[in-house]
Amino acid sequence: MSICLFEDGGVDFLEPLALTRPAFDLVCGTRSVLARHQSVHGEGQMLAWIRPDLVEHARRRHTALPINDLVALKAKDLAYANARWLPSLETPIDRSTPRVGLIEDHVAYVVGAPSRPSEHLSVDEWLADCRERLPQVEAPGRMLNFLWDYVDANPETLIEDAAAFREGRKLQTTLPPNVSIGGPLENFLVDASATVEPFVMVDVRKGPVMIDRGAVVHSFTRLEGPCYIGPDTWIMGAKIRAGTTFGPSCRIGGEVEASIVQGWSNKYHEGFLGHSYIGEWVNLAAATQTSDLRNDYGSVRLQVNGHRLSTGRTKIGSYIGDHTKTGLGVLLNTGSVIGAFCNLLPHGALLPQIIPSFCQVQYGTAMERFDLRQMFATATTALSRRGQAFSDEERDFYFALYDHTAERRRKVIRDAEVRRMRRANAAMGRVER
Repeated sequence: MSICLFEDGGVDFLEPLALTRPAFDLVCGTRSVLARHQSVHGEGQMLAWIRPDLVEHARRRHTALPINDLVALKAKDLAYANARWLPSLETPIDRSTPRVGLIEDHVAYVVGAPSRPSEHLSVDEWLADCRERLPQVEAPGRMLNFLWDYVDANPETLIEDAAAFREGRKLQTTLPPNVSIGGPLENFLVDASATVEPFVMVDVRKGPVMIDRGAVVHSFTRLEGPCYIGPDTWIMGAKIRAGTTFGPSCRIGGEVEASIVQGWSNKYHEGFLGHSYIGEWVNLAAATQTSDLRNDYGSVRLQVNGHRLSTGRTKIGSYIGDHTKTGLGVLLNTGSVIGAFCNLLPHGALLPQIIPSFCQVQYGTAMERFDLRQMFATATTALSRRGQAFSDEERDFYFALYDHTAERRRKVIRDAEVRRMRRANAAMGRVER
């Protein structure tokens, strides 16, 4: 039976990372949600049903994956799985009985759907019909409703992924020279093509440390498991705390704790990053600091897609969209949500907590960026440094994203200006009295 991964309305709460990719391309553990579903559900064909504005962009990334193919989506032997669902490795979908699998009132999967997707029916309308006409059962695994759910689930998922990391690859069988290890040696999993320099400390007492092909770990690095160093990533004498994942071709220095970096991003120098999720082609300049804890230890509130949310957590860092850059010494507030193609300049104080896509922050104030061609020239340079090209199709996608995010961006900027004027007027009133 084929499996179709669908995006429901919940993807709106996965911004800014989901602005530029389907939810199944987000990472938890050592791999994307799509790769986990492919592992769990075996050799059957995978399909996808996603937001229309992402279809062409996703098709270029997944040339072998049928995306929003209405003919394929009408197949009779098709089961449907939520792109936000992290399935259990031990309990794949039982495809013999029609039903809806739920996790806390979110649809995780559908078997034996009474109707088929169509271009005139939204995913949420189709799901409502399935819930009305099919029996409902509790689904295994966990639903990833917000970006902090990916960060929370990452340590346990990394431990689960260690078995798959061992399969089908040649691992180094001896400890590299002058590398110290705390805990069982079998938890230190290093691809044969990776390099671990002398004087690296590896702590695997709480979970595995996995170093993928072509990765380089420089001397005087500390690695705490569970963590994953992705292909061709360099760790530059850094302190890598538990629960951290780096995708391909990152350059990482300083201190990183309990964070996910999607890939192709730089944090080359000193500075702290904690309890955060960072997109692709992001550059965090030297001494960029991320606050992930309020100084009163209170629960962190933040804003996602115009909704003010309480996370119920004391440790929340920053969520940063693709192609965003920071300047030297930028200070990011607890619970910051920063969109794609932002340019953040230092101010000597914490920057605004909400920075929409295509904004520049200067003197602590966010303003809209209109220099799209300059932004794309910078992106072209960044990709060329990793041997890739910024295509015309990508430019077209980001031009469309600029228009798609314009209304919300301008609202956030207007609201911030109103608050600034109110504070200024209040201060003037106090002076006059």
